[in-house]
Amino acid sequence: MSARKKTTARRNQHPTVKIAHSFGAQPSGAQSSVTLAAVARRIPAAEPAAVQDPTSGSESGAKFGLTATDILDYQLDYWQRSILFWDTMRQRADNMLEHDRAGMPPLLDFKYETILDARNFEHPANYALLRVSEVGEDCWEDCVDPAKPPVIVIDPRAGHGPGIGGFKHDSEVGMALHEGHPTYFVIFFPEPAPGQTLADVLHALRRFAEEVSARHSGMAPVLYGNCQAGWAVTLLSADCKGLVGPAVLNGSPLSYWAGEAGVNPMRVSGGLLGGAWLVHLISDLGDGRFDGAWLAQNFENLKPEKAIWEKYANLFSRVDTERERFLEFERWWNGFYFLSREEIVSIVENLFIGNKLEKGVMPIHEDCRADLRSIRNPLVIFASYGDNITPPHQALGWIPAVYEDTADLKKAGQRIVYLTNPHVGHLGIFVSAKVARLEHRAILESLEEIETLEPGLYEMKIDNPSGDPDCHMPQFAVHFEERQVGDLSFPQQTEAFERVEEVSEAGEAFYRAMVSPWIQAASNPWSAEALKWLHPMRTSRYLFAESFNPWMNVVALLAKGVAVNRTPLPQDHPLNRKERQVITHISEAVESARIARDSAYEQLFLLLYGNAPRK
Repeated sequence: MSARKKTTARRNQHPTVKIAHSFGAQPSGAQSSVTLAAVARRIPAAEPAAVQDPTSGSESGAKFGLTATDILDYQLDYWQRSILFWDTMRQRADNMLEHDRAGMPPLLDFKYETILDARNFEHPANYALLRVSEVGEDCWEDCVDPAKPPVIVIDPRAGHGPGIGGFKHDSEVGMALHEGHPTYFVIFFPEPAPGQTLADVLHALRRFAEEVSARHSGMAPVLYGNCQAGWAVTLLSADCKGLVGPAVLNGSPLSYWAGEAGVNPMRVSGGLLGGAWLVHLISDLGDGRFDGAWLAQNFENLKPEKAIWEKYANLFSRVDTERERFLEFERWWNGFYFLSREEIVSIVENLFIGNKLEKGVMPIHEDCRADLRSIRNPLVIFASYGDNITPPHQALGWIPAVYEDTADLKKAGQRIVYLTNPHVGHLGIFVSAKVARLEHRAILESLEEIETLEPGLYEMKIDNPSGDPDCHMPQFAVHFEERQVGDLSFPQQTEAFERVEEVSEAGEAFYRAMVSPWIQAASNPWSAEALKWLHPMRTSRYLFAESFNPWMNVVALLAKGVAVNRTPLPQDHPLNRKERQVITHISEAVESARIARDSAYEQLFLLLYGNAPRK
């Protein structure tokens, strides 16, 4: 059994991390074309041997079932794809620099107007509330039903910029508008306000919710939180009783110590790195700002066979059809935003290492602690078994930690509904068109029924016999099956993570008192800007820009000529099929190395902190 199949089998055997904090170097993924050529020419073809072409003079080609024409056609196609591949790298770099010069505006596929800008609040935060005003050529009045509750979509602030929830028409924003909901979108700006705290952010979100409610005759808005924004929505729900309606948490981690040993290794990275002092150091070097490029690099290193190798290899092998899709996604992926030192240190200390949200002791400010038991608005939790950043362990594991049993949940008067997808990845929860047209549409169409459910825990099931994601009720049916809190039992390593918390507190206290003042004294805006542009997540991109690399002008000229005269080789060409086999073999090798790395991380964690997982 291959490493890929073993990983899939192991994941399917279990009921199912977060943004990690491992700051390793990024492997270079854009070298795939050279490797492919070298390997592909040395792999014998799998097809039956062909009769030798007497005019070809190629004995080796005939031996492998190939004619001279086959080989020459593939070499020409390979050369053309190489030019187009590197031209795509050039265009990505130019897009990245252009987006940066424009101030990195939100990449929404909808026209909008700004309602509130939290940078002007008494306690400023780099957030703003937008109202989606037009969808294509249709205006607000043509799209929305004023009788339906407004929806506020909040994107994750986890290294990238806003827009993933409204990246295209078939998105969360698009589905909300399609279902007739007045739709608002919360964005954030690249730079945090000086000294910005989580309390400032929550104050801004509360003001936004109050403004939207006031605009719709006091109707409680539906909150849509993606990833990091999901736990921000839970904090807002705990703080704003009666102010908000149902909260939808998409791929949102709330139980930070949960996860499967060897499968979700990034939950142990805080312990392996010694705690929160490292993000404090990086923020000090950044002149009080934490560069989101570090978080994006962690995402890529989490599954390098997918996020690095296969991404570039797939672009190279299908550059004619994948170029525009690649560039569209990379425009968002390569827009790195900053967090303040106060925010990132608080997040790492209290969430990733302290797990204090689940414990009910998450500090908001001096006189306030967030308690998930105080939430009364219905919660809808959407998780996926294919999500290696926020697995169902972390999305659902907080429920048995907060409520002793189902009776306790009912006594608290809470309604929690969860649904799972068997395979979609983390970003697919937010941006996949199929997920938007089925799961998100089903959630929105079921909100009224969810609010009428009796207190308890429910699993949302979608019956779609047609298999068509682009359908409406009654073409698909939704029902809610009651579950027990005890059903959500996951392996625990509580004692080990408590030791990590102790080590982190000691290390952070020493760094804060003895080292941080010196680093802050030595850092300045100039040095911080230099470190920003020398980050490998940026240099690996912008060095292919025409303004940095004059040779890319030659690539651009060659690409124009290739595009005019190009006739792509059919995908079923023998050497194209062999090329895809090579890509698969390399991917499996990288995956095997990643699995070994993850296992080593887990073993080292156990060696340092002890306590193997237990039920």
